[in-house]
Amino acid sequence: MNGPEAETPDPVRWRILVVLLIAIFMSLVGVSIVNVALPSIQSGLGATQSDVQWVLSGYALTFGVVLVAAGRAGDLVGRGGIFVVGVVIFTVSSVAAGLAPNAEALNVARFAQGLGSGLLNPQGVGMIQQYFRGAARGRAFGYFGSAVGVAVGIGPVLGGFLIELGGDDLGWRLTFLVNVPIGLACIALAYLWFPRPLFHRTPRTTSDELGGSTGLWRSMDPVGSTMIGLAVLATLFPFMEAGGSPLLWLLVPAGIGLTYGWVRWERRYKRQGHSPMVDLDLFSTRSFTNGSMIVGLYFMGMTSIWVLVALYMQDGVGTSALGAGAVGIPAAVISALAANWAGRHVMRYGRKVVIGGLLFALAGLALSIGVVVLHEAGYLSAWWLMLSLVFIGVAQGSVISPNQTLTLAEVPLAYAGSSGAIMQTGQRIGTSIGIAVITAAAFATLESSSWAVAMPAGFGLIAIVIAIALGVALKDQRDRTKSATTNDIAHADLVSE
Repeated sequence: MNGPEAETPDPVRWRILVVLLIAIFMSLVGVSIVNVALPSIQSGLGATQSDVQWVLSGYALTFGVVLVAAGRAGDLVGRGGIFVVGVVIFTVSSVAAGLAPNAEALNVARFAQGLGSGLLNPQGVGMIQQYFRGAARGRAFGYFGSAVGVAVGIGPVLGGFLIELGGDDLGWRLTFLVNVPIGLACIALAYLWFPRPLFHRTPRTTSDELGGSTGLWRSMDPVGSTMIGLAVLATLFPFMEAGGSPLLWLLVPAGIGLTYGWVRWERRYKRQGHSPMVDLDLFSTRSFTNGSMIVGLYFMGMTSIWVLVALYMQDGVGTSALGAGAVGIPAAVISALAANWAGRHVMRYGRKVVIGGLLFALAGLALSIGVVVLHEAGYLSAWWLMLSLVFIGVAQGSVISPNQTLTLAEVPLAYAGSSGAIMQTGQRIGTSIGIAVITAAAFATLESSSWAVAMPAGFGLIAIVIAIALGVALKDQRDRTKSATTNDIAHADLVSE
């Protein structure tokens, strides 16, 4: 089933997409639902602040570290098989997290959950690339974006509901155990609907594949896999261990050095006739480079919005965890609808869809700042954020999936998984840096002022990052227009001859 789209009939590929969306939905709900459960986890297990921090950081760390290697493994030995392995690990570790007797056991389970999520996520992107082409691929990524929007929106609300239902001890456990029936259903449907065999050798053209298992091991590029994993670990760790020793920040330049070494290694590995982990020629494709920059910047800014809103609604306004989650419901609904629309029209309008989404993001940030300032002055209810954040929902639906479609459009299928994983790694790094820096700036402002100043300060930083992403999107649009004009002139000259 690795051939052209004609070899994958509609009923088959849309069933495959259903399974992918179930798993992606489960993994994203598993992230957003935990955010509102942290206070209950701390009281229920008697955990320290550091323990609670690693409930979030441990998951994000293993998720980010294994992404690129997992994407490459799927490209080589079968995306369906690696996907199922990831879902199994995520489901089993959800059981372990829900039954954890102490904070240490919970954090071990969260590391395992991150591993499972890191295995399954790049396969989802790679399999959409594999089984869909053209406008159908845009629609598939549109449904992908809808699942993301609903998952991010429903997670905090579901978490708040389960905590109120089960109380401080049982409630937080239910936020993990709710993944189990979803995971089991996903595994069953994968075995029913995924093409066989789940694991297979992908045909390659380099000398690596002439050497049996040794050739496969070389194609996995173990040195490159280790180097990029360590680079991501070194880059992310200081941001996740905020408040630790200042010496930890020395890991950031170490991560940059490892990334440089990894680039040199990949180029050398390819010159020797082997298949590199990531073909760095991908970055000579402007659409891939520009799109990767856009998504990294977007996640650096926009993911902090929901962290700040949740903190503001609970600490600044005094709502419950359920209320803080509910403020984002309209945005989640609009995000799902916008992603569906954008997926159907991205092949027609191209990068203009993403540009429009980024403009909506800037408008939503400005309106939300206005709501906070007017609320703190006593003129407006904080619940008007439900309306201003709808603009953020439009942005989510119009940026994430359409950008993915456009960025991966010219990527060879043989690198669909690893190239998608490179984008997701950029998302993880952007998210970690953004949340650490933007929330730190908001809290620093709050210490000497009020929420009326702290929220605009945080949202203002986000707006700066989004404005930079908008500049990259406009540059990509100019590049595409120039390329199309050049091709039209060349075609006209050819016809006239």
